[in-house]
Parts: sequence; structure tokens; C-alpha cells
Amino acid sequence: MYGYGFYGFDPTYVLVLIGVVLSLVASANVKTTFNRYSRTRNVRGLTGADVARRILETNGVYDVQVRHVSGELTDHFDPSSRTVNLSDSVYNSTSIAALGVAAHECGHVMQHENGYTPIKIRTMLVPAANFGSGLGFYIFFFGMVLSLSPLISIGIILFSLAVLFQIVTLPVEFNASSRALVMLEEYNLLDPGEVSSARKVLKAAALTYVASAAASILQLLRLIILKNQRDDD
Repeated sequence: MYGYGFYGFDPTYVLVLIGVVLSLVASANVKTTFNRYSRTRNVRGLTGADVARRILETNGVYDVQVRHVSGELTDHFDPSSRTVNLSDSVYNSTSIAALGVAAHECGHVMQHENGYTPIKIRTMLVPAANFGSGLGFYIFFFGMVLSLSPLISIGIILFSLAVLFQIVTLPVEFNASSRALVMLEEYNLLDPGEVSSARKVLKAAALTYVASAAASILQLLRLIILKNQRDDD
């Protein structure tokens, strides 16, 4: 294979390893931060479900249901079913962390309600990103093995769509967190000090998306380097 150094080692794997380390550090950080503030009860005794329903009602959104889903940090807003889905550690929890996460998912609801442009773009990219992430990598290396330049280029293009999706996801997630913190404070759902704690939880969660995007960009860079090395040989 092209690009291999001593004893068959591919030096471009360093880029992959950097991405893996970034993702692991971000994942560990969000779990640690969430666990820390999941032990701190909010002074009003509201649950994550309570906060989600209050935010939706305050904004006049009555066609979105708040549901409980199993799992750990599996919280998400499903625009197709119009449901805010809250996990075991959020739905019935009165912790500051739970309220921050619930408000964040409602932030996504408000993005859809207000026609937030980045989330429109992300939604349009979903089919292409799923296709690209699933096949792009394999098409690339199939092209490398067979020395078929068109396949290599197609693989890079497809994988680039998945990377683009993750890049567009960043402003969507940061904006949802920003909306969440504003609503938690303006609707008097958390005290100012509690909002500060919720901000730490949401910041840690946002960094996982940053790490994921960085890992994908590094992987894309690796594919481009391998292609250029092949073209030079």
C-alpha cells in the first residue's frame, strides 16, 4: 500500500489516533461533568420533563410531546414524530444537569419553529451524510487496492459529505445550548448560579461534537494524503 513507512506502518494512522484521543477525552469529560452536576438538585425541585413541558408551553408549542426513552444520555428531539425524548437520567431527575439537557433539546425544537438556517441545512444533508459515512471510506480503499483513481476520488467526495454534516452540526448544537441557557434563566427555571452550572454541562456536551468533527476532518485529511502519495508514485 502507498504511504507506508518502516515495517508496514502507515504514518497517516497518527491522524486517526489523534482523532480517537480527542473523542475519548471529550467523552470522558462530558460524563464526568454530567455526573458531577447530576448529583446537584435544583432548588425548585423541577424534573427534566417539567422543564421541557414548561419551555414548550411558554413558547406556544403544543404539538410536541415530551417522552421518556431508555438509555444514558440518549436525549434527542425527533422532528418527524414531534417528540422531545428524555433519557433515564434526565426525564424524572431534578438535577441541574438534567434540566440543562432537557432545555437543550427544547432549544432544537425552537430552532425548527423559528426556521433556524443551519438546522435546515443539516436536515438536508442527512441522507447524503449517511450514505457518505457508510460507503465513502470503503469505496476509497477499494479504489486504492484496484488502483482506480475515479473510485478514490468518489470515496473522498462521499466521505467529505459526512464531514460537512458534522461541521454544520457545530453551530446547531452551540445555538441550542445558548437558547437553553437563556430560557432557563428568563423563564425562572434555574437560579443564576444554577444556570452557570448548567452551562458547564452543555459546554462539555458541545465539545464532544467538536472532537467528533475534528476526528472526521483528520480522517479526511488522511485520505487526501494517501491519494496524493499514490498519485506521486
